[in-house]
Amino acid sequence: MVGGDEALPSQSRRRDAIRNAARASGFVERTVLHADGRFDWSLLTQAVRAGSLFSQRHLVEVRLPSGKPGKDGAEALLVHAATAADDALTLLCLPRLDRAARDSSWARAVEAAGVWVEVADVERAALQDWIGRRLGRQRQSAPRPALEFLAERVEGNLLAAHQEITKLELLFAPGELTFEQVADSVLNVAPLRRLCGCRWR
Repeated sequence: MVGGDEALPSQSRRRDAIRNAARASGFVERTVLHADGRFDWSLLTQAVRAGSLFSQRHLVEVRLPSGKPGKDGAEALLVHAATAADDALTLLCLPRLDRAARDSSWARAVEAAGVWVEVADVERAALQDWIGRRLGRQRQSAPRPALEFLAERVEGNLLAAHQEITKLELLFAPGELTFEQVADSVLNVAPLRRLCGCRWR
């Protein structure tokens, strides 16, 4: 299970890491199930038993955006945790669960049968370092005042921070960014418009 409130960057990265590791271990085929309110949980059992066309191992990815499987889903996950075969790897993607859901029988059963990866929130005090690390991944860096400025502007919104960091990668070459470059990127969208050839109103 991969769960947490953190949007796009960390959630996606952890899921991708699991998918890549599964593929490297021979789980070639992937089935994705979207478990919304009308989801038929018997499809989970069918997907696990169906096997792969190209390999004996396959990945079944279940996306549960509400984090609440309902009565049928809870029963299906209990059975699945107890009976899942070794040739089927299940990736359950869901948001951060509250205490009651975390202590539910289905959640405890799934955790006991596998691994629970919790994506931690980024506290405001740690946001500067979080931004700095992500700039580093695109071979950029910025002085501390620029990181603080960017952290203040996004107001703790990680998706907004991710978008601003991506914009810096599009606008500037790898290396040390100046405070002025970061501030201009955040406050002025005109350079990005010119880069994209867009005519926004």
